[in-house]
Amino acid sequence: MHDRTQLTPHLTDAERIDRLRLIRSDNVGPRTFNSLINHFGDARAALERLPDLARRGGAARSERICSEEEARAEIAAAKRIGVTLVAPGEAGYPPRLPTLDDAPPLLGVRGPPDILMRPMIAIVGSRNASGAGLKFAGQLARDLGDAGFIVISGLARGIDQAAHRATIASGTVAVLAGGHDRIYPPEHQDLLAALLERGGAISEMPLGHVPRAHDFPRRNRLISGASLGVVVIEAAHRSGSLITARMAAEQGREVFAVPGSPLDPRAAGTNELIKQGAALVTEASDVINAIQPILERPIVLEAREGDDEPLDFDTDPSERERVVSLLGPSPVSLDDLIRMSGLSATIVRTVLLELELAGRLERHGGGLVTLI
Repeated sequence: MHDRTQLTPHLTDAERIDRLRLIRSDNVGPRTFNSLINHFGDARAALERLPDLARRGGAARSERICSEEEARAEIAAAKRIGVTLVAPGEAGYPPRLPTLDDAPPLLGVRGPPDILMRPMIAIVGSRNASGAGLKFAGQLARDLGDAGFIVISGLARGIDQAAHRATIASGTVAVLAGGHDRIYPPEHQDLLAALLERGGAISEMPLGHVPRAHDFPRRNRLISGASLGVVVIEAAHRSGSLITARMAAEQGREVFAVPGSPLDPRAAGTNELIKQGAALVTEASDVINAIQPILERPIVLEAREGDDEPLDFDTDPSERERVVSLLGPSPVSLDDLIRMSGLSATIVRTVLLELELAGRLERHGGGLVTLI
């Protein structure tokens, strides 16, 4: 089984430092990073323009720009604990992640690069899992590992840890919500150490970052994005595992669900997923048979909407105000902003970028934005 990607950059040390400086600067997320790189050509040129763009967006103060010294210090500290910062297409960067429009520009990875490049299946589920759920998670993960797949999960309590423990020998990958030196939950540090002997761990967060509530959905998109498909075992309504399943569907990944008793609230979410069209799973062959055709197709990084859309930093102030006036605390889509403002997509995208760099814009799932 081989995952293949057409993206194979070879970053110089200077380029890696510039990319790290840009993504670690205030209000620069993966989408904004990509827009800046596409417009200015490289991270260094984008860094030079950040203060002006944030000012145009109405920043109340000077936003922090990561210094070269800070970037060098992070790379050195990461290296000391065995973490390498890799870009999409480089060895160790899971090959399906670059297909996401918000893929991390740099990813901190630990473990053998070949493990991180192999086909992955995600297994997620309830933290408060039943004994039967834990047993099935372990059996399914073990069978998938024996079939040559890498099991990827979030190192959480319950189903996640059962899947990891069952595949320590065959190789498993943990996706962290915090920095590589801030493991959550803390009692899983030993589990992480054990799985790193033959597996790997990835995080987009800087060292020292303690995970907060909103970091877990960010982590979940990496779990689903790195995988061929996501298997959900026990998930209550409104659980984080259902968020992962939704993200998987949006990313074009396969979604699988293990049925459970209608009397068990921990099965309510998985049973609902099956009603909505998720593939029902009772054994590993259900997953393998669905995934096998995908393995025969190479990964193609297609141009995404907006990737090549030019920006226009000569926007008239009145046009900027027109866009800002349409924004508020209620989420609105880019298409609606374009329609209601009567402005071009180029102008609206530019204004949103400036607002985001000023810390005045928040992006949500489904392409929605709000004014802060």
